[in-house]
Amino acid sequence: MKILRWIVMLVFLFLHQMGFSQQKSYRIHTVAFYNFENLFDTINNPNTNDDEWTPQGAQRWTSKKYQQKLENLTRVLTEIGKPENSNSPTFIGCSEIENRGVLEDLIQQPKMALQDYGIIHFDSPDKRGIDVALLYQNKYFQPISYANIPLRIYKKETQNHELVTASEDDDEVFQSNFDNRVFTRDQLLVTGFLEGEEIHIIVNHWPSRSGGEKKSSPYREAAGLLNRKIIDSLQKINSNAKVITMGDLNDGPFDKSIKKSLGAKGNKQEVPEFGIYNPFEEMAKKGLGTIAFRDSWDIFDQIMVTQSLIKNDFSSYQYWKSGIYNKSYLIQTSGQYKGYPKRHSAIEVGFSDHFPVYIYLIKQAK
Repeated sequence: MKILRWIVMLVFLFLHQMGFSQQKSYRIHTVAFYNFENLFDTINNPNTNDDEWTPQGAQRWTSKKYQQKLENLTRVLTEIGKPENSNSPTFIGCSEIENRGVLEDLIQQPKMALQDYGIIHFDSPDKRGIDVALLYQNKYFQPISYANIPLRIYKKETQNHELVTASEDDDEVFQSNFDNRVFTRDQLLVTGFLEGEEIHIIVNHWPSRSGGEKKSSPYREAAGLLNRKIIDSLQKINSNAKVITMGDLNDGPFDKSIKKSLGAKGNKQEVPEFGIYNPFEEMAKKGLGTIAFRDSWDIFDQIMVTQSLIKNDFSSYQYWKSGIYNKSYLIQTSGQYKGYPKRHSAIEVGFSDHFPVYIYLIKQAK
């Protein structure tokens, strides 16, 4: 009997070792998006509505507070994706940034500087001057083209949707007196090579819900249509184009702008050829969120991929899985907003009123 037990044990160990030795290894990259919530410098820009974020402004925004904000963001950005990926995100889509200068300050923070991030940024027509941008690690990604694509919407009608008139008091959109155009943030399209593989990234910050969710919905529906148009144009050039679209969409996964205008699906099996997969739809069904309002959670921050990234052929980079980065240190622990994302307050420099989101891209190592 003892001999039999030894034989069984040896067979088990042999099979275990065989299985272990045959395990596949993969290369992995983290793609993240984070709304930085009012990343302003302390300098008053006469061309934008940034008076609140100056030393004399309502926020009493000093150099010390600004530096603390940069340190807070650095902590988050260098930890997203761990422990599955020991490296910080290869790509970071960001919104609510005042200018390129604040990004230069951010990537020069000691922990960020170690990763050698590049910046792609354009000034947007947003009234407050807040923009979107993409940070990327130079050692992995080489951009070859980039453009800011304006969202052209007008107060009367676009794509058969009636649009509300924007208020001059709205922080994020305003109406031109000359042609009735409503200005909002551009959509940033970046094309380049991730370790030799072509990939396209769109960074978004769609119009807010100012004036009410229903009344402002046509703005975001128009943003979704533009996003779909950009993706269509890339797929006409290359039917297998790998596209990642991400951002603060100010709508959840089930809203019209995403389900109808963009046509995103939450089930991989339902994504048609040239379609778009939204992994954050399933998280929304579970009650998870990236932003809270009146104790109700929603996922405004999302990262979606084209069908070409969910084929499960890991000889090239493919989508693996996704998540919301909501570690305890990012959560308010007391007061009226207990449990909410820990944002800036009069007594403390916080992180953001949003949680960041991320996905992983993986491919089998040779």
